[in-house]
Amino acid sequence: MQTQTYDIIIRNADVIDGSGTAPYRADIAIADQKIVAIAPALSLHGNQILDATGLAVAPGFIDVHTHDDREVIDTPTMLPKLTQGVTTVITGNCGISLSPWLADKAPPAPLSLIGTQKDYRYASVQDYAKAVKQAQPAVNVGILIGHSTLRVNAVADLQRGATSDEIKIMQDLLAEGMHAGALGFSSGLFYQTSKAADNAEVIALAKISAAAGGVYTSHIRDEYNGVLDALAEACDAGKEAQLPVILSHHKCAGPANWGRTTETLAYVSERRKTQAVGLDAYPYTAGSTVLDPDYVDGIIRIMISFSQPYPEMQGRDLSDIAAEWQVDQKEAARRLHPAGAVYFQMREDDVERVLSYPHTMIGSDGLPHDSHPHPRLWGAFPRVLGHYSRERKLFTLAEAVRRMTTLSADHFGLKQRGRIALNCWADLVVFDPATISDQATFASPKQAATGIHWVLVNGAIALANGTINVKRHGRLLDRHAERYV
Repeated sequence: MQTQTYDIIIRNADVIDGSGTAPYRADIAIADQKIVAIAPALSLHGNQILDATGLAVAPGFIDVHTHDDREVIDTPTMLPKLTQGVTTVITGNCGISLSPWLADKAPPAPLSLIGTQKDYRYASVQDYAKAVKQAQPAVNVGILIGHSTLRVNAVADLQRGATSDEIKIMQDLLAEGMHAGALGFSSGLFYQTSKAADNAEVIALAKISAAAGGVYTSHIRDEYNGVLDALAEACDAGKEAQLPVILSHHKCAGPANWGRTTETLAYVSERRKTQAVGLDAYPYTAGSTVLDPDYVDGIIRIMISFSQPYPEMQGRDLSDIAAEWQVDQKEAARRLHPAGAVYFQMREDDVERVLSYPHTMIGSDGLPHDSHPHPRLWGAFPRVLGHYSRERKLFTLAEAVRRMTTLSADHFGLKQRGRIALNCWADLVVFDPATISDQATFASPKQAATGIHWVLVNGAIALANGTINVKRHGRLLDRHAERYV
């Protein structure tokens, strides 16, 4: 009897299949971009053997919260993500997406976080999807369509709610994007571009996503004192529009709210009894976004991630800059503007409580265009596996992997990704559970993780011991194709 030979064999690995169950030892065979056999260790034969003895193999990690919209086109090697074991990114979070908008002016904050006027050149999501396919990034890309992006197209004055005619324009743009394969709709009511929108405006748009089988992700209106009301608003929108809600980067921000995750998570659990609610988080006590003088309180540490008028201030603390300039921190923030910042606004027990919540997905929320970015851009996923699972023991390794794979795939309707099973796409990461560790720090954020040996995307080796494959195999994840395979 002739022995079958496969394209690639991952040999003698501890298989962490994404379900949360205990690892098991096996060989995995890959052919035609899919997982085609899972068999007892050392029993399969292939043209290429990856010896994973002493290593774990998991589904490729799904970064559910990114701002990689432009990065996947301009820098398609996607090194910050591949070196973490990430094989799929979800773009367009927080109401900020690169499409649909053919910009006729400089993008206001926070749209400026991902591009300048020349970058907003995709009048439709279909045009953006074509550009992603042409760039052929090294990772898979799923698209969300941002509320703020829709508003700059349609709403004449962003400081007010949309009129019925303006809502219709946004609905039509969103419907086109959903037809083009987007996974859903995102909002960021926290930001000036969308703050004036009431929940009726959000619901009118969320219903378009719902009709197409999409999701609604929300950077809620207030993560500070009004966090419970803001959570209620987001959940109410999902319930009214009849679609799943995903609460972005869940936190209780500012010293006055430290400890309140006991309340917020209890609230989420209560809402989950009657509707589909998920959440994502990053494993750090600091967040990062535009520098806003209104959120400069003189109490928490704030570090500058970029400044257009003062680029030399990147990586420095706002308090030191203010002292050097002999002004208060709010005035220093105004002078630095337009700028980005890292806000040390959370407490560690809250971060651990959110990460430990069984329905929390992992998302990096990294900002790839910041000159001195938050370290989550390069380190979020290895930090969960190394620091929070292996060292802090918040959850088992298998459970940590579940929050990065099947949980994420199921929330976003990616039927054959995020799991190791027959006929699933061969998005895989081989790593050393004993050594995997984030190396990116707030002082030196652009550092690749250690402990990742191989990353495979759609059945091809994308990263081998730190070396990138020049041929890229990522795909645009069309909602229609992914959900009904």
